Amino acid sequence: MIASPILFDRALHRQRLDRAAQAYATASFLKRRAADDAVVRLEAIMRRFPRAVDLGARDGAFARALAISDAAEKIDWLIETDLSGAMLAGRAGTRLVVDEERLPFAPASLDLIVSTLALHWTNDLVGALIQIRQALKPDGLFIGAVLGGATLTELRQSLLAAEVELTGGASPRVSPFADAFDAAALLQRAGFALPVADVDRVTVRYADPLALLRDLRAMGETAVPMERPPRGLTRGVLVRAMELYAERFADPDGRIPATFEIITITGWAPAETQQKPLKPGSARMRLADALNSIEQSAGEAAGKPDNDR
Repeated sequence: MIASPILFDRALHRQRLDRAAQAYATASFLKRRAADDAVVRLEAIMRRFPRAVDLGARDGAFARALAISDAAEKIDWLIETDLSGAMLAGRAGTRLVVDEERLPFAPASLDLIVSTLALHWTNDLVGALIQIRQALKPDGLFIGAVLGGATLTELRQSLLAAEVELTGGASPRVSPFADAFDAAALLQRAGFALPVADVDRVTVRYADPLALLRDLRAMGETAVPMERPPRGLTRGVLVRAMELYAERFADPDGRIPATFEIITITGWAPAETQQKPLKPGSARMRLADALNSIEQSAGEAAGKPDNDR
């Protein structure tokens, strides 16, 4: 078995979250958006989830959104977890400090696991998803949201261009994120049934690039690479990157956009009662009959389309 590469310094990530905890609410708009979306999805599911976990709860955005929703009646017990104890402090309810890479839950003990904007910091996302699936009861539900590959594309490009211009080389300064096209496949690899993935792309406008950097710090979303770049990010490179950001991406009114891509994935722990796709060749009706059309062999010439272009 090939071990997953260690991309992120989890101890440093915990420190960054601890540091961000006090001012997290000032920049939690993405967390709130993802949490609200998870609650809306629960509202549409006509069943109950007695035992639920919010994995990577941060300041409790999911619990707050749930409390004012009809979906609150579907959950008897919500356990909030986070890598950072500071994020969990100061509010009521069951709270546990938990590393998303090492879940402490017994197999088949939970009905629902929700995780919004936390799992993209795991070194082995598939491994974390496998642990989540194992902790769910048969037909238990997972709803997750992670930051996708288009996130902070403007900042990435600006930092890269500035470093190449000033030093002749470049190192990655923004952490890698999941690809939207692979999200559902990750759920399948982890053993989930009925996987679904969709993308919410958000553009946030700032007065200047430094305001974006302040928000990222307040979110606890600054890069934590396990292997530090050989050259530190100098003040000269940072200043030039901010200039390039404004030059290349500023809107006509001078404000700068920042792209955030939220990939939401849902999947169910396998169960015998779930609907399963039919086996190939088991259909009882030809497609042509169902569509009331004439079937042609592959060798027959196709008709000319109605609208040539």
